[in-house]
Amino acid sequence: MNNFVQYTPTEVVFGRGTEKQAGAEVKKWGGTKVLIVFGGGSARRSGLLDRVEESLAQEGISYQEFGGVKPNPRLAFAEEGVHKALAMGADLILAVGGGSAIDTAKAIAHGTANPEHALWDIWTGKVPLTKSLSVGAVLTIPAAGSEMSDSAVLTNEAIGKKAGINTPFNRCKFAIMNPELASTLPPYQIACGVTDIMMHTMERYFIPDSHCEMTDEIAEGLLRTVIRNGKKVLENPADYDAMAEVMWCGSLSHNNLTECGRGKDFSVHKLGHALSARYDVAHGASLAAVWGSWAKYQYEEEEVIWRFARFAQKVWNVEESTQHKMAVEGIEKTVVFFESLGMPVNLRGLGIEPSDEDLRALALDATMKDTVKLSRIRGLGAQEVYEIYQMAK
Repeated sequence: MNNFVQYTPTEVVFGRGTEKQAGAEVKKWGGTKVLIVFGGGSARRSGLLDRVEESLAQEGISYQEFGGVKPNPRLAFAEEGVHKALAMGADLILAVGGGSAIDTAKAIAHGTANPEHALWDIWTGKVPLTKSLSVGAVLTIPAAGSEMSDSAVLTNEAIGKKAGINTPFNRCKFAIMNPELASTLPPYQIACGVTDIMMHTMERYFIPDSHCEMTDEIAEGLLRTVIRNGKKVLENPADYDAMAEVMWCGSLSHNNLTECGRGKDFSVHKLGHALSARYDVAHGASLAAVWGSWAKYQYEEEEVIWRFARFAQKVWNVEESTQHKMAVEGIEKTVVFFESLGMPVNLRGLGIEPSDEDLRALALDATMKDTVKLSRIRGLGAQEVYEIYQMAK
C-alpha cells in the first residue's frame, strides 16, 4: 500500500427535504451574500429554487440568482458569474444542480477571490491558486461527484479546450443531497450519471501493482451497488432507496476514498474530455464510447491483467480458467452494461464519425500536443491515443 493523505472535509446533509436547510448551512459557514448558480428552468419549475431561497431569507441572507449553466460548463459563463459576484459582494457561491452547476460555482468562487487574474490562467495553473470563496451545493443529479471532490472542469469554447483543476479550494463546505430531487431526471441523464460514477471508480481501480485490500473492497462494493441500483432507477426514477444509493455512490466515487493507497489514472477522462470539448457531447456518454477500446488496448500488460481479472470476478462474478479469459469477459460485461443503459460504446454510437485527421487532432488534444503520456498502465502518447480512438470508431 502506498502512502496517502485522505481529506474529505465536505459536510453532507442527506435525505428528504434537506434543501430546506440550505439557509442554515450557508449561515453556519459564514455566508451573508450568496450568488445562486443553477442551470435551466427545471430548478424553478420544480419549486426547488423557491424552497432554497425561502430558507436563505429565513436566515436573513441576501442572494442573487445566476442561471443558465450548460452541460460541459463554459469559461465565458463562469467569467460572467465572477463579474456578478464581485458586483454584489458575494461571500459564498451556492450551486443548485449537478456537476456542471457545481463546477461553475467553484470557478466563480476562484475568480471572485482573485479578480486581478484571468480565470483561465488560474484554471490552467499559470497563476497559483492561494485563496477562494466558500462554495456550497444542493445536488440534483447523481453523476459527477463534484459536491465532494477536489476537482472541477471548464471548457474554454474560444479555443475548443476542456481542462480540469484539482485543488483543496474545490472542496465544497457543504453538500445537501435529497434523492427526491433526482426523481424527474430523463433516462439518458440518469444513464450518463451512472456511467460517470462507475468511471470515477474504475479510473482509480486499474492501477498496476496496486495492492490495497480495503480500498479494493470499497471500490468493488461501490461498483456492484451502482450497477444494481442504476438499473432500478432507470426503470423507476421515483424509487427513493435506489436513487439514494446511486447518489451516495456518486459522492463516494469522486471524493478520493477509492484511490487511497494507490492513486488514480484518469486517462479515459482525458480521451473523453477531448471528445466533449470538440463535439459538445455528454460527458458520461463520451467516456462510455471509449472505455471498452481503452481497456482492450491495455489489459494484457503483465502488471495489470490480474486487476482486470479481479474486477471481472468481484464485480461481475466471472469464473474462468485463466486471468486472460476473466479479464476479457469482465471488459465485455462492462461494455454490455453500458449498452443496456442506452450509452454509446463507440464513436458512431456517440453520433460522430471523425475522419482520420480528426482522430489525430483529438489525440493531440488529449495529450496536450503529445507532451503528456497518459495512463499508469503503459505510456499513451498521441500515437497510442490515436490507435484507441481508431478502435472506438
